[in-house]
Amino acid sequence: MMIMAKDRIINEIDAKREEYVEFLRRLVKTDSYNPPGNEKNVADVIKEFFQANNIKCVIFPFDENRANMLGYLNENFEGTNIIFNGHMDVVPPGSEEEWNYSPLEGKVKRNKYLYGRGAADMKGGLAAMAITLSLLKNLNKEFSGNLIFMGVSDEETGGKYGTKKLLDTELRGINPSFVVIGEPTGLNPLPKAVIVGERGHLQLKIIANGISCHASMPGMGKNPIYMINNIISNLNKIDDYISSINPPLSLNELKDLISASFPSREIFEKILADQELLQNVLKSLIRFTKSVTMIKGGIKENVVPDMCEVVIDFRLLPSQNPKEIIYALKRLVEELGYEIRDKTIGKLEDVFIAIEIIHQSEGSYWKEWKQSEELKTFYEITEEMYGKTPFYFLFPACADAHYLREDYCEKTILFGPGNARTAHATDEFIEIEDFINSIKVYTLFAYEMIK
Repeated sequence: MMIMAKDRIINEIDAKREEYVEFLRRLVKTDSYNPPGNEKNVADVIKEFFQANNIKCVIFPFDENRANMLGYLNENFEGTNIIFNGHMDVVPPGSEEEWNYSPLEGKVKRNKYLYGRGAADMKGGLAAMAITLSLLKNLNKEFSGNLIFMGVSDEETGGKYGTKKLLDTELRGINPSFVVIGEPTGLNPLPKAVIVGERGHLQLKIIANGISCHASMPGMGKNPIYMINNIISNLNKIDDYISSINPPLSLNELKDLISASFPSREIFEKILADQELLQNVLKSLIRFTKSVTMIKGGIKENVVPDMCEVVIDFRLLPSQNPKEIIYALKRLVEELGYEIRDKTIGKLEDVFIAIEIIHQSEGSYWKEWKQSEELKTFYEITEEMYGKTPFYFLFPACADAHYLREDYCEKTILFGPGNARTAHATDEFIEIEDFINSIKVYTLFAYEMIK
């Protein structure tokens, strides 16, 4: 990269720091809780920003006040295409009484932190990516490649109507060379992570249909709460019905990746011993996990109910198939002596189990990431702009990367401002310096790729 262009970009970002923070505040103050979504509110704000910077963009509405959007640096799609992907929806705030600052206030504190729902996940990354497009546009340079901005809906509820929808329609025929998703990849006290893989996700609702009766004569009925309890108590047995699969990276390999950011492995191990959160993250990345997250049952204190429901959240290794997990669960239910039926079929006096799929997505992993020159460039720019050595890692949750890696562009990474620990949390916040540094990383990387 020419020193002149690099210095110009960095100086421009530093000079417009307050302007960029205010743009992020506008996004945070814009309601896009999902459900119900309302992502078009955010798309309209970004469109206004793009138009002020002479950037072509198109909004694609769907449903009530929902939309996806695309922005383009230029009309040339024949060269190197870099895609920046960010979701416009955020999770609801929960009880606002628990917040010290209103989740839609965009409160800036001591010029160091910006608070609000979505500040970290991921309106910080979304704003930084939109700003990158404006910075490159205002260089008035004829680039050999293109930068494409994807502002998507629905990520917080699966991504079917967001990233997947755009890939299946508007982006068909465009071949990207590299994709960056701006999810928050900070994990304090560690440096920034560059994510090259993510776990799969399966959410199932198990419905037990029993027979209601008076609580004084429980033998007259069939208690579905006990049925659900029996399934939960034996849930770990499904591991016996699932193929043994190795994680893409072993625990030792994951530790090697993180310790590269420290003076020595010994120092890292000492820090790790005091970091319960990081210990749990590492454990989750090398195994298939399951969590009971919701239980619903009962209608009155003295009535044995006729139905009980439980939701179980499964997190899969990148090579695991959700269908195999569903099959294993059905096998367990049948071995416990319960009949499996569609919940819409059966009489009130019938006893059975029904299983509904709430959400399913496979994990994904970029197998050849160690050989990528583009990724090496991204890593080096990140190290320089943040002043700390980043580390390659896997994502313990899931994002939209699997849609991209599966059939579109295997060279997909997650990297963005914000700490993963504050995402979805009360008083969610982002460090402003982190936000500004991410703009520098995105812009310098995109410039280097498409110059």
